[in-house]
Amino acid sequence: MTTAARTEPRPARPSGGLLRHRDFRLLWTGQAISSIGSNVTTVALPLVAVAVLDAGTFQVAVLTAAAWLPWLLIGLPAGAWVDRLPRRPVMVICDLLCALAFLSVPLAAALDRLTVWHLLLVALGAGTARVFFETADQVYLPVLLRPDQVPEGNAKLHATQTVSYVVGPGLAGLIAQLTGAVAALLLDALTFLLSAVCLLRIRTVEPPVQRTTESRSLRRDIAEGLRFVIRDPYLRVLAVFGAACNIGLTGYQAVLVVYLVRELRLSPGLVGALVAVMSVGGIVGALLATRLGRRYGTARALLLGGVLAGPPALLIPLATPGLGLIWPALGGLLIGFGVAIGNVVKSSFRQTYTPHHLLGRVTVSMHLLNFGTIPLAAVLAGALGARYSAGTAIGVMTAWLALTPAILLMGPLRRRRDLPAAPAAS
Repeated sequence: MTTAARTEPRPARPSGGLLRHRDFRLLWTGQAISSIGSNVTTVALPLVAVAVLDAGTFQVAVLTAAAWLPWLLIGLPAGAWVDRLPRRPVMVICDLLCALAFLSVPLAAALDRLTVWHLLLVALGAGTARVFFETADQVYLPVLLRPDQVPEGNAKLHATQTVSYVVGPGLAGLIAQLTGAVAALLLDALTFLLSAVCLLRIRTVEPPVQRTTESRSLRRDIAEGLRFVIRDPYLRVLAVFGAACNIGLTGYQAVLVVYLVRELRLSPGLVGALVAVMSVGGIVGALLATRLGRRYGTARALLLGGVLAGPPALLIPLATPGLGLIWPALGGLLIGFGVAIGNVVKSSFRQTYTPHHLLGRVTVSMHLLNFGTIPLAAVLAGALGARYSAGTAIGVMTAWLALTPAILLMGPLRRRRDLPAAPAAS
């Protein structure tokens, strides 16, 4: 990490905190808008497949897999490319590509040419753009903010992202009920365009990417990021835990809409409302994460988040029509609370702990494990749902999720109050 990257002039922190930081507000606003659109899609795309194209359980699960498959296919080289490129232009291009992808769905439907294969290509294309956007975003935030501001910035970003988990599915259900699920994807396309506009208005000049005099191969850059994660006892455990946790999370979420519509016979509006309620806990978790980390220690906050994200999943398979919907709602609330705490603390730790010149590669190396398991989990859940039932698949995946917090006890986290500020080697 070079001195130039740290001493580049950036706006001083005003007395009002990050709410008065113009460039952060633009980044925050753009991400909040696009997150709402993206979470409209998480419900709208499966509803289009089920209600418009009469897709089966396995096909709907494969849609989820396609959205995350790019992390396995191009995740590692994407991290190396992001470390070589200016990040804001990468993010703008990704927003524009996502807008085009989602606009193609209502256009194809209007021409009576929409197919499940078309939806798969859209999910795959948007997922590819997401790999680059999220990696660049993780590296870009420390450019806008000082290290002491990063936890607050992450908390605000995660809080609004979690709000989108509530607002997005509710909007998707309402729009699907009133005008059809295809129309909901128009909203997603618009949100990506607005996000690109917000990014283009940011004034902070990003420090130029530092280039070494020696010629470096892409393979060497990738290996450097992987080695850093594998050798670091904290990042290694967090990567493995994230991977295991996402198997259970994605597994039950991949077939949840099918389960609610076909086995519990819920209307699209009620499906959207229930998924929204299940996500409310994440808002509270994101808002409290930084405070919990300061008061009780960041390592302990991570352990608390893990416990809350695991065992409460066992409540979800208890769902029945009517009052029985309180069980998945409560389970989802607690899971969201725990996941949000863990995500805020983990993101801030990685961004301030990792040398900045490695941050893109380290981020994507962890995401390779974290997100690489998601398409596999979605396909597995879809296969279980097709062979047995969606309810059975949800039962298996939530049981797995309940066991994952034990992984956090295998590393040094259990012996610490706070996470370290820098690697021991430095």
